[in-house]
This record gives sequence, C-alpha cells and structure tokens, in this order.
Amino acid sequence: MEISPLSISGAFVVTPRQFPDERGVFLEGFRVDHLAEAIGHNLQVMQDNISVSARGTVRGVHFADVPPGQAKYITAVHGALMDYVVDLRVGSPTFGRWESVLLDTTTRRAVYLAEGLGHAFCALEDDTTALYLCSTAYNPQREHGVNPLDPDLGLTFPEGITPLLSPKDEAAASLAQARDDGLLPSWQVCREFERSLRSG
Repeated sequence: MEISPLSISGAFVVTPRQFPDERGVFLEGFRVDHLAEAIGHNLQVMQDNISVSARGTVRGVHFADVPPGQAKYITAVHGALMDYVVDLRVGSPTFGRWESVLLDTTTRRAVYLAEGLGHAFCALEDDTTALYLCSTAYNPQREHGVNPLDPDLGLTFPEGITPLLSPKDEAAASLAQARDDGLLPSWQVCREFERSLRSG
C-alpha cells in the first residue's frame, strides 16, 4: 500500500494495492506496521464504527479533547463519500484549513487523521457505508463539533448535493465560537501528545 501525507500535518491518504481476478478482488485495507512507518507509532484501535448514510448526509465536523483525543482511519466499504480533514488545532500553521479526499469502492482508499484534527464526510450515494477505526472509545463528555456549514470554515460539497445534517451537527458552534469558547485543541498540546506516542 502507498501512504502519502496530505497538506495538513498528521493526515495521510492510504491507497491499497488491489488484486483482482475472476472471483472478485482482494486487498489489505489496514496494516498497522505500514501505517506506523508513516506516523511514527502504532495505531492502537479501541473501537470501530460503521455508519450507513443516505446521499447528501454530512457527518461532522467532529473532534475530541486532547489528550487523549481520537485518531481515525476511515474508508468506504460501500458507495462513495467525500472525506474532510479539518485542522482545528489552535496555533497550527494550517489552522482553519481543510482538505478533502474521495473514498469509494473503486480506489478503496482510506484516510488517517491524528488526534486533534477535525473529521467530516459527505455521502455521495444512498447506503454509503463508512468504516472508522478509532484510537479511543467514544466519550460524549470529550466529544465536540464544529458546524460543517460554517461559512468561515468554507467546506465545499460536490455539485448537486444538498447537505443533510443531524440536529446535533446543525446546532454545533462555528469555528470562531469554538475557538473563543476554548473548545478547540492546542497545536502545542497535540504535538506533545504525538511525541509521547512516538516515545512509547
């Protein structure tokens, strides 16, 4: 598999090698050793989540308090989605920037994002099924969100998509509000936590 960094520090796109034949296709969707070479430590998976979404569904932008935060490894096992990595780390050189990657069952790519980064996706087809591997279990007291429709954030969705949000995501704070309320993670704290993971 090929693991390439995105423009936001701590985010990577993973492109697996596929082996098709007359029966179908085989691939390695996740390799902890290969990912560790890119991120500098093993991703300890504590929970996996599966979501099934109608076309236009937008989930996110979600993030968790650091430490421990929640690193994620996301792929589409059915349908297609536009995946968004958002830098919410106050003080980061790329604070407020985002990058998107198409995840589908053609390339079968995945996205890894480190603790402190925000995550969202938009389903491009009905019954799009996303699989997330998470470094920590869900903790509602430490989970937060930024409204994906915040004009200052400026996420752009594929043409023809009408975003469908949950009430919780629709009521989430803007990026500026979350920053002013002290909800966002610190770039310095995230870097220190990353160093602690690398040192074991």
